[in-house]
Amino acid sequence: MSLKFFATTIICVRHKGQVAIAGDGQVSMGDTVLKEKANKIRMLYNGEVLAGFSGATSDAFALFSRFEAKLEEFRGNLSRAAIELAKEWRLDRALRRLEALLIIADKENSFLISGTGDVIEPDDGIIAIGSGGPYALAAARVLFRFTDFPPKRIAKEALKISSEICIYTNDKITVKEL
Repeated sequence: MSLKFFATTIICVRHKGQVAIAGDGQVSMGDTVLKEKANKIRMLYNGEVLAGFSGATSDAFALFSRFEAKLEEFRGNLSRAAIELAKEWRLDRALRRLEALLIIADKENSFLISGTGDVIEPDDGIIAIGSGGPYALAAARVLFRFTDFPPKRIAKEALKISSEICIYTNDKITVKEL
């Protein structure tokens, strides 16, 4: 499975005791924009967990459902739910075919989860996925280092910059924070 997915940008920023996840609204099929205002960010587990996806929409919804079940099973323990989802995703033949990536966060932790079994926690509190992910990540790191912006603003501004570079990312941004 390739880790490069087109059609979105999702970024998570953890800073000053807060965390925010932002995503653009564009849904593309090939070189055609199908939708401009899709919401790719969800609040889960009674508003205690944020999640965002990149990749095939139906695959992401299947992963959201499985991840929510893992959160319930492990009583909101984000780390344990992430590891168990990654194991299941990698080992289950049907799940292995899903083409999506997830970023999840609660008050203490942020992770990227992939179908190859990866559960990655960022060193600096910033993680991004999707076709515009590298641009958003670079912009967020600069804003993080050289401004006093809160995470919500860093995430939003980073996505705006990404939307100016990546043709699969637009400026119809959804941001959720804890």
